[in-house]
Amino acid sequence: MKKYGAELIGTFWLVLGGCGSAVLAAAFPNLGIGLLGVALAFGLTVLTMAFAIGHISGCHLNPAVSVGLWAGGRFPAKDLLPYIVAQVLGAIAAGAVLYLIASGKVGFELSAGFASNGYGEHSPGGYSLLAALVTEVVMTAMFILVILGATDRRAPQGFAPVAIGLCLTLIHLISIPVTNTSVNPARSTGVAIFAGGWAVAQLWLFWVAPIIGGILGAVLYRSIASERN
Repeated sequence: MKKYGAELIGTFWLVLGGCGSAVLAAAFPNLGIGLLGVALAFGLTVLTMAFAIGHISGCHLNPAVSVGLWAGGRFPAKDLLPYIVAQVLGAIAAGAVLYLIASGKVGFELSAGFASNGYGEHSPGGYSLLAALVTEVVMTAMFILVILGATDRRAPQGFAPVAIGLCLTLIHLISIPVTNTSVNPARSTGVAIFAGGWAVAQLWLFWVAPIIGGILGAVLYRSIASERN
């Protein structure tokens, strides 16, 4: 249960820190952190939690990561569902806290999106469903490849959290204009259920694409990392 609790707390921090920066600080008058700040915030949540709970649960914080690690032979199937449940609950709890904070401002409206992921008219840059699908699959695949590589016993020890946090930052720098960046079904769910409407209607993509990407990334890593000649 300690592992599941750590995943819940860690995912809570990821969604509150990442989505919170987008909702509360991205466009704050005169001092808005913008796309770069939001991207860095997501990376920092993973970096800080990797050091805080990595030794307890592995610090997945993401159903696609758990599935990818399972597909990569690094995670037991028996823990897959409990991890995903804990991650989603942590994300929803973060969404609730963020809603309580954000709704304290005069003029706050959920119709602004509440940092939800979307495609088509709900993509920040107006990108299509196909573009969103490709983006989420490829970005998640590369994320899993970096995670598996950085945590490989042959990799330099002690630097995995830095590599993984910076990778997530880079992913956000690339894909925020396309989908507002998911690569994490729990993150998407945690805010979409509060935004409702189109955010919930489009949520399916941000489960399907990251899961496919997670499995693809594991397959790619296993194909290049095998120690067999």
